[in-house]
Amino acid sequence: MRGIARRVLISLAPAFCLILAGEALAGPCKSPDNVTRVTSGSECLVIHTFGAAAGNRTLVVFIHGDGTRGGPSDYLDKSAERVAGGGVTAVALIRPGYYDSHDAISTGTSYRHAGDGYRDGIIAAVAAAIDELKGHHGARRVVLVGHSGGAAISGVILGRYPGLADAAVLAACPCNIGKWRSMRGRGQWVNSLSPHAFVKAVPKKTEVVALTGSRDSNTRPELARDYVSALNRRGITAIFVEVVGAGHSKVARSEAFDGAIARLAGRH
Repeated sequence: MRGIARRVLISLAPAFCLILAGEALAGPCKSPDNVTRVTSGSECLVIHTFGAAAGNRTLVVFIHGDGTRGGPSDYLDKSAERVAGGGVTAVALIRPGYYDSHDAISTGTSYRHAGDGYRDGIIAAVAAAIDELKGHHGARRVVLVGHSGGAAISGVILGRYPGLADAAVLAACPCNIGKWRSMRGRGQWVNSLSPHAFVKAVPKKTEVVALTGSRDSNTRPELARDYVSALNRRGITAIFVEVVGAGHSKVARSEAFDGAIARLAGRH
Protein backbone atom coordinates (compact mmCIF):
# COMPACT_ATOMS: atom_id res chain seq x y z
CA MET A 1 0.00 0.00 0.00
CA ARG A 2 2.81 2.42 0.76
CA GLY A 3 4.31 1.88 -2.69
CA ILE A 4 0.96 2.49 -4.36
CA ALA A 5 0.38 5.65 -2.34
CA ARG A 6 3.80 6.95 -3.26
CA ARG A 7 3.25 6.34 -6.99
CA VAL A 8 -0.11 8.12 -6.80
CA LEU A 9 1.42 11.11 -5.04
CA ILE A 10 4.20 11.39 -7.62
CA SER A 11 1.66 11.40 -10.43
CA LEU A 12 -0.43 14.21 -8.97
CA ALA A 13 -0.34 17.70 -10.45
CA PRO A 14 2.43 19.86 -8.89
CA ALA A 15 0.03 22.41 -7.39
CA PHE A 16 -1.95 19.68 -5.64
CA CYS A 17 1.28 18.14 -4.40
CA LEU A 18 2.18 21.49 -2.87
CA ILE A 19 -1.08 21.56 -0.94
CA LEU A 20 -0.56 18.04 0.34
CA ALA A 21 3.04 18.73 1.26
CA GLY A 22 2.14 21.96 3.02
CA GLU A 23 -0.42 20.30 5.21
CA ALA A 24 1.08 16.88 5.84
CA LEU A 25 4.82 16.48 5.34
CA ALA A 26 7.17 17.24 8.22
CA GLY A 27 10.70 16.57 9.35
CA PRO A 28 14.12 18.16 9.62
CA CYS A 29 16.17 18.84 6.48
CA LYS A 30 18.19 15.94 5.11
CA SER A 31 20.91 18.26 3.85
CA PRO A 32 20.43 21.73 5.33
CA ASP A 33 22.88 24.30 3.97
CA ASN A 34 21.52 27.30 5.93
CA VAL A 35 21.41 29.15 2.62
CA THR A 36 18.43 27.58 0.85
CA ARG A 37 17.07 25.44 3.69
CA VAL A 38 17.38 25.44 7.45
CA THR A 39 16.38 22.85 10.03
CA SER A 40 14.17 24.33 12.72
CA GLY A 41 13.24 21.80 15.36
CA SER A 42 11.18 19.14 13.61
CA GLU A 43 10.72 21.21 10.42
CA CYS A 44 12.73 22.07 7.33
CA LEU A 45 12.13 25.63 6.21
CA VAL A 46 12.90 27.15 2.82
CA ILE A 47 15.01 30.30 2.96
CA HIS A 48 16.33 32.80 0.40
CA THR A 49 19.69 34.25 1.44
CA PHE A 50 21.13 37.54 0.16
CA GLY A 51 24.48 39.22 0.72
CA ALA A 52 26.03 36.55 2.93
CA ALA A 53 29.73 37.21 3.42
CA ALA A 54 32.42 36.49 5.95
CA GLY A 55 32.54 39.24 8.54
CA ASN A 56 28.87 40.23 8.32
CA ARG A 57 27.64 40.92 11.82
CA THR A 58 24.00 41.81 11.16
CA LEU A 59 21.33 39.30 10.17
CA VAL A 60 17.96 40.54 8.94
CA VAL A 61 15.22 37.88 8.78
CA PHE A 62 12.06 38.56 6.76
CA ILE A 63 8.81 36.78 7.70
CA HIS A 64 5.88 36.97 5.29
CA GLY A 65 2.17 37.24 5.97
CA ASP A 66 -0.64 34.68 5.92
CA GLY A 67 -1.40 34.85 2.18
CA THR A 68 -4.98 33.68 2.53
CA ARG A 69 -5.59 34.28 -1.18
CA GLY A 70 -2.98 31.67 -2.08
CA GLY A 71 0.16 31.87 -4.20
CA PRO A 72 3.87 31.91 -3.32
CA SER A 73 5.10 33.69 -0.21
CA ASP A 74 8.44 35.16 -1.26
CA TYR A 75 7.18 38.70 -1.93
CA LEU A 76 9.60 40.16 0.65
CA ASP A 77 12.63 39.02 -1.38
CA LYS A 78 13.04 42.41 -3.05
CA SER A 79 13.25 44.20 0.29
CA ALA A 80 15.72 41.58 1.48
CA GLU A 81 17.90 42.14 -1.60
CA ARG A 82 17.86 45.90 -1.06
CA VAL A 83 19.13 45.76 2.53
CA ALA A 84 21.72 43.01 1.92
CA GLY A 85 25.41 43.85 1.72
CA GLY A 86 27.58 46.26 3.62
CA GLY A 87 27.90 43.93 6.58
CA VAL A 88 24.28 42.74 6.40
CA THR A 89 23.07 39.24 5.56
CA ALA A 90 19.38 39.15 4.67
CA VAL A 91 17.23 36.02 4.77
CA ALA A 92 13.64 35.71 3.55
CA LEU A 93 12.10 32.79 5.44
CA ILE A 94 9.18 30.73 4.16
CA ARG A 95 6.92 29.84 7.09
CA PRO A 96 5.90 26.20 7.78
CA GLY A 97 3.59 24.84 5.10
CA TYR A 98 4.14 27.73 2.65
CA TYR A 99 6.03 27.73 -0.65
CA ASP A 100 8.02 30.07 -2.89
CA SER A 101 7.85 30.99 -6.57
CA HIS A 102 10.00 27.98 -7.47
CA ASP A 103 7.61 25.56 -5.73
CA ALA A 104 10.08 24.90 -2.91
CA ILE A 105 7.97 24.24 0.17
CA SER A 106 8.64 24.40 3.88
CA THR A 107 7.47 21.37 5.84
CA GLY A 108 4.70 21.63 8.39
CA THR A 109 1.17 23.01 8.44
CA SER A 110 0.47 26.53 7.21
CA TYR A 111 -3.07 27.07 8.60
CA ARG A 112 -3.33 29.38 5.60
CA HIS A 113 -7.01 28.76 5.00
CA ALA A 114 -8.06 27.44 8.41
CA GLY A 115 -6.62 30.48 10.20
CA ASP A 116 -5.51 30.58 13.82
CA GLY A 117 -1.96 30.13 12.57
CA TYR A 118 0.20 31.93 15.15
CA ARG A 119 0.39 28.83 17.27
CA ASP A 120 3.13 27.98 19.72
CA GLY A 121 4.55 25.25 17.48
CA ILE A 122 4.69 27.52 14.43
CA ILE A 123 6.38 30.31 16.34
CA ALA A 124 8.81 27.85 17.94
CA ALA A 125 9.80 26.57 14.48
CA VAL A 126 10.43 30.08 13.18
CA ALA A 127 12.40 31.00 16.31
CA ALA A 128 14.51 27.84 16.02
CA ALA A 129 15.33 28.71 12.41
CA ILE A 130 16.39 32.22 13.40
CA ASP A 131 18.57 30.86 16.19
CA GLU A 132 20.23 28.40 13.80
CA LEU A 133 20.88 31.12 11.21
CA LYS A 134 22.19 33.49 13.86
CA GLY A 135 24.83 30.94 14.84
CA HIS A 136 25.61 29.94 11.26
CA HIS A 137 26.29 33.52 10.16
CA GLY A 138 27.97 34.57 13.40
CA ALA A 139 25.54 37.46 13.74
CA ARG A 140 25.93 39.87 16.61
CA ARG A 141 22.72 41.72 15.77
CA VAL A 142 19.45 40.22 14.55
CA VAL A 143 16.63 42.28 13.08
CA LEU A 144 13.23 40.73 12.40
CA VAL A 145 11.08 42.12 9.59
CA GLY A 146 7.51 40.89 9.57
CA HIS A 147 4.50 41.78 7.47
CA SER A 148 0.95 41.12 8.70
CA GLY A 149 0.95 37.60 10.17
CA GLY A 150 4.74 37.67 9.97
CA ALA A 151 4.68 40.82 12.09
CA ALA A 152 2.52 39.06 14.67
CA ILE A 153 4.97 36.14 14.79
CA SER A 154 7.91 38.56 15.07
CA GLY A 155 6.25 40.45 17.92
CA VAL A 156 5.63 37.24 19.85
CA ILE A 157 9.25 36.12 19.33
CA LEU A 158 10.54 39.38 20.85
CA GLY A 159 8.96 38.48 24.19
CA ARG A 160 8.69 34.70 24.09
CA TYR A 161 12.34 34.29 23.10
CA PRO A 162 13.95 37.37 24.69
CA GLY A 163 17.38 38.19 23.36
CA LEU A 164 17.03 36.17 20.16
CA ALA A 165 16.42 39.38 18.19
CA ASP A 166 17.66 42.89 18.91
CA ALA A 167 15.16 44.81 16.83
CA ALA A 168 12.06 44.42 14.70
CA VAL A 169 10.20 46.15 11.90
CA LEU A 170 6.51 45.25 12.13
CA ALA A 171 4.42 46.14 9.08
CA ALA A 172 0.61 45.93 9.23
CA CYS A 173 0.83 44.17 12.57
CA PRO A 174 -2.29 42.63 14.18
CA CYS A 175 -0.48 43.16 17.45
CA ASN A 176 -3.47 42.33 19.63
CA ILE A 177 -4.96 39.22 18.07
CA GLY A 178 -8.16 39.20 20.13
CA LYS A 179 -8.90 42.85 19.39
CA TRP A 180 -8.01 42.41 15.73
CA ARG A 181 -10.45 39.54 15.32
CA SER A 182 -13.19 41.52 17.07
CA MET A 183 -12.56 44.56 14.87
CA ARG A 184 -13.07 42.39 11.81
CA GLY A 185 -16.21 40.80 13.21
CA ARG A 186 -14.61 37.38 13.10
CA GLY A 187 -14.39 34.52 15.58
CA GLN A 188 -11.52 34.41 18.04
CA TRP A 189 -8.32 32.51 17.31
CA VAL A 190 -8.02 30.54 20.54
CA ASN A 191 -4.76 28.78 19.64
CA SER A 192 -2.78 31.79 18.47
CA LEU A 193 -0.28 33.74 20.55
CA SER A 194 -0.45 37.53 20.52
CA PRO A 195 2.39 40.09 20.66
CA HIS A 196 0.57 42.26 23.20
CA ALA A 197 0.59 39.38 25.71
CA PHE A 198 4.41 39.32 25.71
CA VAL A 199 5.15 43.02 26.08
CA LYS A 200 6.39 42.64 29.66
CA ALA A 201 9.01 40.08 28.58
CA VAL A 202 10.55 42.13 25.75
CA PRO A 203 14.10 43.18 26.74
CA LYS A 204 14.36 46.92 27.34
CA LYS A 205 17.24 47.30 24.88
CA THR A 206 15.03 46.10 21.98
CA GLU A 207 14.24 48.55 19.18
CA VAL A 208 10.92 48.40 17.33
CA VAL A 209 9.46 50.29 14.40
CA ALA A 210 5.82 49.50 13.60
CA LEU A 211 4.25 50.74 10.37
CA THR A 212 0.63 50.55 9.27
CA GLY A 213 -1.02 52.13 6.25
CA SER A 214 -3.63 54.80 6.86
CA ARG A 215 -5.94 52.92 4.46
CA ASP A 216 -5.42 49.50 6.01
CA SER A 217 -8.89 48.10 6.75
CA ASN A 218 -7.51 44.71 7.79
CA THR A 219 -5.03 45.57 10.54
CA ARG A 220 -6.10 49.06 11.53
CA PRO A 221 -3.41 51.50 12.72
CA GLU A 222 -4.49 51.51 16.37
CA LEU A 223 -3.46 47.87 16.77
CA ALA A 224 0.22 48.63 16.21
CA ARG A 225 -0.02 52.07 17.80
CA ASP A 226 -1.32 50.61 21.06
CA TYR A 227 1.41 47.95 21.03
CA VAL A 228 4.09 50.60 20.58
CA SER A 229 2.61 52.66 23.42
CA ALA A 230 2.76 49.61 25.70
CA LEU A 231 6.44 49.11 24.80
CA ASN A 232 7.15 52.80 25.41
CA ARG A 233 5.63 52.58 28.90
CA ARG A 234 8.30 49.99 29.71
CA GLY A 235 11.05 52.29 28.48
CA ILE A 236 11.58 50.43 25.20
CA THR A 237 12.57 52.44 22.14
CA ALA A 238 9.60 51.91 19.84
CA ILE A 239 8.13 54.10 17.10
CA PHE A 240 4.81 53.93 15.30
CA VAL A 241 4.57 55.24 11.74
CA GLU A 242 1.27 55.65 9.91
CA VAL A 243 2.06 55.43 6.20
CA VAL A 244 -0.29 57.86 4.50
CA GLY A 245 -2.28 56.38 1.62
CA ALA A 246 -0.99 52.85 2.05
CA GLY A 247 -3.21 49.80 2.41
CA HIS A 248 -2.49 46.43 4.00
CA SER A 249 -0.14 45.17 1.27
CA LYS A 250 1.31 48.44 0.00
CA VAL A 251 2.85 49.31 3.37
CA ALA A 252 5.39 46.52 2.79
CA ARG A 253 6.39 48.17 -0.50
CA SER A 254 6.71 51.67 0.89
CA GLU A 255 9.81 53.82 1.26
CA ALA A 256 9.05 54.08 4.97
CA PHE A 257 9.24 50.28 5.29
CA ASP A 258 12.58 50.01 3.50
CA GLY A 259 13.89 53.01 5.41
CA ALA A 260 13.02 51.48 8.78
CA ILE A 261 14.73 48.22 7.82
CA ALA A 262 17.86 50.01 6.67
CA ARG A 263 18.04 52.09 9.85
CA LEU A 264 17.66 49.17 12.25
CA ALA A 265 20.10 47.13 10.18
CA GLY A 266 22.68 49.90 10.45
CA ARG A 267 22.64 50.77 6.76
CA HIS A 268 21.76 54.45 7.44
